[in-house]
Amino acid sequence: MAKPLDIVVLRERAPGETRVAATPETVRKLIALGAAVTVEAGAGAAASLSDDDYAAAGAKIAQADAAQGADIVLAVQGPEADMLAGANSGAWIVAGLDPFGRRDRVDAYAGAGFEALAMEFMPRITRAQSMDILSSQANLSGYKAVLIAANLYGRAFPMMMTAAGTVSAAKAFVMGVGVAGLQAIATARRLGAQVSATDVRSATREQIQSLGAKPIFVENVKGIEGEGAGGYATEMSAEYQAAQAELVSSHIAKQDIVITTALIPGRAAPRLISDAQIATMKPGSVIYDLAVAQGGNVEGSVPDQVVEIHGVKVVGYANTPAQLPADASALFARNLYNFLNAFWDKEAGRPVLDEEIGNAIRLTQGGKVVHERLLG
Repeated sequence: MAKPLDIVVLRERAPGETRVAATPETVRKLIALGAAVTVEAGAGAAASLSDDDYAAAGAKIAQADAAQGADIVLAVQGPEADMLAGANSGAWIVAGLDPFGRRDRVDAYAGAGFEALAMEFMPRITRAQSMDILSSQANLSGYKAVLIAANLYGRAFPMMMTAAGTVSAAKAFVMGVGVAGLQAIATARRLGAQVSATDVRSATREQIQSLGAKPIFVENVKGIEGEGAGGYATEMSAEYQAAQAELVSSHIAKQDIVITTALIPGRAAPRLISDAQIATMKPGSVIYDLAVAQGGNVEGSVPDQVVEIHGVKVVGYANTPAQLPADASALFARNLYNFLNAFWDKEAGRPVLDEEIGNAIRLTQGGKVVHERLLG
């Protein structure tokens, strides 16, 4: 009988990272496929998952040298190459690998003979939706951003009619209506705010309205849809950017809460709010910058700090999903399991990638960097 595939789940080392790449639920499912699973001791502690939970699910708990003999390594953030000592040649590294920000690590994977699979490069196609780590984590980020902003805001969100008088509803503005933005709209609405939203993609207008928010869009600028490859936003023309800035400036001055979510894959986050625009907002207002780790949508935002600018609180966690470790881990782990399960070949006893998804996410193979976006 062939030796089962060895899957290793590493404990995260990145500062502030509370998530884990597998849960007892997904460990059981991986073992049911025919794999052997090893979990590094303490890997799930920050997500309230004990080593005993993993052992009960059938995993081996490694106190040291967790990657020894690994055929597949699962992680949330790409592990440093020295954490992979002892992994088999050709082993898969399956994680969010930050290929553009950490090209040095990608090169190290290639040099060590690993096959690095960047889960954030998963194509946005129907059959890959259940494997999409960006969407699952962005959904939680949009929710948590509103809660953090509400906590910092010195007033209530909903309108309240009391014997002592009426409390007006907060006005919340969401900039960028992807997965995070849509969840931010829904959460702010549930909390009772008056919500408006904008995006460079005109197709999002109906989505905004469907959630009960008011769409704020640039009008009379023709031929600009903002839809990039794979459903992501793309950079806009200078004409559109100028019109957008003017529209935002007039609208943002009336807002109490602003959530910015705009990201362009492989590029610095676009600047959406300037210092001058912040100065027009009411003192006590709050801006949450979900793109702060990629350079920020908001001038002056600092990762993991609340910065007061012109009386406005500007905040953004570098890793917002890590503020919800249990749920973020559960969703991330299911993304990875769904990925492995979708390509599991029973005869081979391991996953075998097809060309469409394999070429989209594979960064290194055979000792070389092979992804087209990293070449040339």
